[in-house]
Parts: sequence; structure tokens; C-alpha cells
Amino acid sequence: MMRADAQRNRARVLEAAEQVLARDGLAASMREIAEVAGVGVGTIYRQFPTKEALYQAIVLDRQRRLAERAAELTGASDAGEAFFAFFTRIVEDSTVKKVLIDALREAGIDPKAGMPDIRGAIEALLRRAQDAGAVRADVGMPELLALLSATSLAAQHNNWDAGLRTRTLRVVFDGLRPTGA
Repeated sequence: MMRADAQRNRARVLEAAEQVLARDGLAASMREIAEVAGVGVGTIYRQFPTKEALYQAIVLDRQRRLAERAAELTGASDAGEAFFAFFTRIVEDSTVKKVLIDALREAGIDPKAGMPDIRGAIEALLRRAQDAGAVRADVGMPELLALLSATSLAAQHNNWDAGLRTRTLRVVFDGLRPTGA
């Protein structure tokens, strides 16, 4: 079990590393990450012996938080709002995640190794939204995953700003809603 101060340091390092990577991409330095986290470089290397280990930890932490958020949203009172909020979050997170995944692939590391599977939580959100009449009944997981993937990849590849992302998601969401909804 990790000491409480070590857990706090780890959380600060992961948060700082995400910020620095989002800003600097693969050129991010461990020294800059340590500075933003308010810890020494040695603190980072004790928990993450390589940059790739840090990147893997970030990806796993992001997936864990995403899975937790999906699980929380399955209990939301407005199933449609919860579904569309989660879809939006995935697209918003995709650009930073892409930088991390590219770095891991370049290092020869499988970015999906050890990741929690969140498909069940996504499917639960979809089913609840469909039961509430907020999403078309003919949309299955293959279609949803295709839309999530396509939208996320387009946002990553074209560096969508918040306005374009909002307008594009509005069009996608209109297509997911039942006619007349």
C-alpha cells in the first residue's frame, strides 16, 4: 500500500504530466513535469522509471476515470443528458489521449494493455438513453463505437476548437436522436 503523501504526489505528477503533454506533446520533459507538479524529478523516477511508464500510467488513469464517470452517469436522472455528456467527454479527451497513445506506440508499448474495459458502461448508458427515448432504438454498440471513433479521430486530426466540436457534436447528436425528439 502506498503512503498517503506518495499517493498525493503520484496524482499531482499524473495531472501535471497530462497538462505538459497536452501543451508540449512528445517533447515534454520530465523536469518540466516535475516543476508543474511541485515535486523533484527523483519523485517521478521513483514511481515511473521511464517516460513510457509515466505515459502508460496516464493512459490507464484516464481510462479509469472515464470508466468511473460512465458508471456514475448510469445512475443519472436524465439518461439522455448523461449519454450525450459522456459522448462529448470522450471526444474532448481524445486529443490528449492521442498524444499519449502515439508516444506509447513509438516506444513499442501496447497502449491498451491493462486498460479497464468500459464498453459495458457505455452500453449501459446507451440502453438507458434508448429506454428514455433520447436515442434511436436502431443504434447498437457497433454504430455508437464507430461514431465515437470517427468523431474523436476527426477532432484529433483537425485540432477542432471548442466551437467546431460543439457544432459538430450537435449534428451527430441530432442523428442519434429519434425523429421528432
